[in-house]
Amino acid sequence: MIDTHAHLYSKKFESDRSEMIERAVAQGVEQFYLPNIDSSSIEGMLELESTYPNRCFAMMGLHPCSVQENYEEELAIVRSWLDKRSFCAIGEIGIDLYWDKSTLPIQEKAFKTQIDWALEFDVPIVIHARESTEEILAILETIEDERLRGIFHCFTGDAGQAQRAIDLGFHLGIGGVLTFKNAGLDKTIADIDLKHLVLETDAPYLAPVPKRGKRNESAYVYFVAEKLSEIKSISLEEIAKVTTANAEKIFAQKPQRQVLSN
Repeated sequence: MIDTHAHLYSKKFESDRSEMIERAVAQGVEQFYLPNIDSSSIEGMLELESTYPNRCFAMMGLHPCSVQENYEEELAIVRSWLDKRSFCAIGEIGIDLYWDKSTLPIQEKAFKTQIDWALEFDVPIVIHARESTEEILAILETIEDERLRGIFHCFTGDAGQAQRAIDLGFHLGIGGVLTFKNAGLDKTIADIDLKHLVLETDAPYLAPVPKRGKRNESAYVYFVAEKLSEIKSISLEEIAKVTTANAEKIFAQKPQRQVLSN
């Protein structure tokens, strides 16, 4: 299996990061895709990627919750890294209307700028869409470019929004929310073909049942796959095979490891 979205550089893993990764590998999770947050997370993320080559793959981007008054400075840092070396995706980027609606105008600017960069470098985008799925779809539907692709991380929209995302060439990131009793995500994706889905954890956040409320980790992607297997009436092995193939297709252009000098 592949965990397509995990913040394994988080300080919440400081005491047992290597053991946590070992547990995930033992559970059959072979690769981990690391979304960036802002300038404060880059060093730890790249160090983790360097320590686990061919297992950990770094993205580059500015998280919408970090889009504040200094967002142009933060975007300049993102751009400088994109010019230095390759990344597997631009992410996580998007719009978050849960924490702060007042920053929507600059969140939209930052999102559109980073979409342009993804098209320029021909890499996927990984989208954060908390309480903003409609706003994000409206932006994406104005873009006519076949290079536009990626993942709606932690997808929680309705069936109609899911289809619109798929029609735009996106996959849906399915994580711990799928296992939550009253989330309704199980009904939303019941009729969506498995070829449009990828597995994720969002570790250390959103741990699935039976670990809900605890620190999430990549090994727990197993519980998401297990629930998906139950919903789809498909073997766990087939879930792992198809979602892994989907992730490999999305991230087909592997990033180079060496950081180029200026």
